[in-house]
Amino acid sequence: MNSLRLALIVVVALMGFHVHAAGSEDEQARTVVHMLDYVSVDYPEFVKDGQVLDTAEYAEQLEFAQQVIIILEQLPKVDGGPDLVAHARTLHERISEKGDGVDISALAKALRGEVIMVYRVAVAPRQAPDLATAAALYSAHCASCHGATGHGDGPQAEGMEPAPRNFHDADAMAVRSPFGLYNTITLGVAGTQMLPYSGLSEDERWALAFHSAGMLATPEELKRGEKLWKEGVGKEQFTNLSALVSATPEEVEQQHGAERAAVLAFLIANPAAVQQAAPSPLTVSRKRLDEALEAYRNGDPATARRLSISAYLEGFELVEAALDNVDAPLRKRTEREMMTLRSQIGSGVPSDSVAASIARIHVLLDRADDQLSGDGLTTTAAFISSLLILLREGLEAILVLAAIIAFVLKTGRRDALPYIHAGWIGAVLLGVATWLLARYMINISGADREVTEGVTALLAAAMLLYVGYWLHNKSNTKAWQRFVKDKVNAALSKRTLWALAGISFLAVYRELFEIILFYETLFSQAGPSGQQAVLGGIGAAVILLAIIGGAILKYSVRLPIGPFFAITAALLALMAVVFAGNGVAAMQEAGVFDASFVHFISIPVLGIHPTVQGLLTQGAVLALVIGVGIWGRIRMARTEAV
Repeated sequence: MNSLRLALIVVVALMGFHVHAAGSEDEQARTVVHMLDYVSVDYPEFVKDGQVLDTAEYAEQLEFAQQVIIILEQLPKVDGGPDLVAHARTLHERISEKGDGVDISALAKALRGEVIMVYRVAVAPRQAPDLATAAALYSAHCASCHGATGHGDGPQAEGMEPAPRNFHDADAMAVRSPFGLYNTITLGVAGTQMLPYSGLSEDERWALAFHSAGMLATPEELKRGEKLWKEGVGKEQFTNLSALVSATPEEVEQQHGAERAAVLAFLIANPAAVQQAAPSPLTVSRKRLDEALEAYRNGDPATARRLSISAYLEGFELVEAALDNVDAPLRKRTEREMMTLRSQIGSGVPSDSVAASIARIHVLLDRADDQLSGDGLTTTAAFISSLLILLREGLEAILVLAAIIAFVLKTGRRDALPYIHAGWIGAVLLGVATWLLARYMINISGADREVTEGVTALLAAAMLLYVGYWLHNKSNTKAWQRFVKDKVNAALSKRTLWALAGISFLAVYRELFEIILFYETLFSQAGPSGQQAVLGGIGAAVILLAIIGGAILKYSVRLPIGPFFAITAALLALMAVVFAGNGVAAMQEAGVFDASFVHFISIPVLGIHPTVQGLLTQGAVLALVIGVGIWGRIRMARTEAV
């Protein structure tokens, strides 16, 4: 029996299969992860095409799978997490059936990932390991057995059974990740000379793991990997240390090719290169949430609430558009859980409740990471995401612009066109300037962005109501004829002209900065190979928006004057309701307004969000529109009677 695998069974037996204290949960979860590592790597070697090649080794695989079930049954369940025990039983059943090695390996890896996610097993160092320190640690603790150069030929290696690991054995090291090596260093191998190095700090153990994993690479491979990394290869995959330490050379080469394997070798030898890159949005969310929990436990709810808002606005919101296209329910649930967390902090609930809420959000963020991970987005996914971002965010603006341009064309008031064009052109220029400031000069927070969006949306709603009311009063033929007679030689009133310019500005500016941020994130997720698809999606969205705007212009100006004014007024009133709902939602996301969730449909494109505050605001605007409409009809009826 392989001593390393036997050690795992011995460790589990010594544990007695019981959780004695909360502090042991991490150790047991780590043991499960370690066992699943070995199943995923070793099972395919001993069972091929349904035939057992080594009876003893196969029996050990079954034993591992059974012990995983036993430990998971006794670990505490996490609300909202996957059914780990059920998945472990599926793994055991498939091993009992002598299932295909590739399938068993995939099941074990998937379960390993779920255990890491649910129990927050530390699978990455807090910071890039100091490899200069690692060399000294290796000489002091490892060289006597593994040899000064890692060939397993140290002065104490003679006669050892099993022999010390040869870190230059390409076949053996190709299936080992830095995390797997870290586990071996941490847990040791019972019954062998490989003892647990619990006396070393966590940072020191990670440094040793990276040092050992990096011995296999040649100088030529490291140089090649560095060149590829600087060219952008792998940056969409190795976004953080967690992604780096869980990767094995064999997996990376099989899935992404030899170039990516060279990048992995370079990063293992130079882990600081990963941290020098900007953190992914979901990494920002996780960090802010952990900081919020610490602040709340320290009796600082104001800071905790600010950090929880930042976790959403500076992190998760930036990937919402992409996630919406692959798993909309997950996006909605994560968004709702993060808003609920803010409400809990504001209500002063016990810290354990806040910790539980943050744990649920971490699970959801990990699922989102899985959905968005991989070798960048596929070309199709990048194109669709790009198309929908601009189409969804730009639809409101194009509807408003098309409607008011159709109005001035229909009425022959072309003198208003410069105001309208000045409004949206000014919005574009200011949006670009805002982006440049945020990127290169000052830090514009997500909260500031949402407040800006919320205020502009609410102002736009008020202006739309004003212009819609004005148009409604002109929808009666006699009223329009009197207006033309009175104004035939004059431009529209200055107040109306500036209202049209203001709507044009606000309708565009409120969307533009958010669109830019979404596309920055999307370009990063798509990677170099998918950027053409993103640009193609932008082009397709521009064409569709132009068609929509052109159709409104073409068909609306053909309507008789009365129906034209009535339809345009109705469209602007609808957009006022939409803007009001989205404005309140933006203010809630920024933490300015509270959010009380109710069971109701969610249709963001119509500004409908399932919160009491948003629905009441939209209801009030809708009631105002209906009331003004009824009052206007009564006035027109009286005018007709005269």
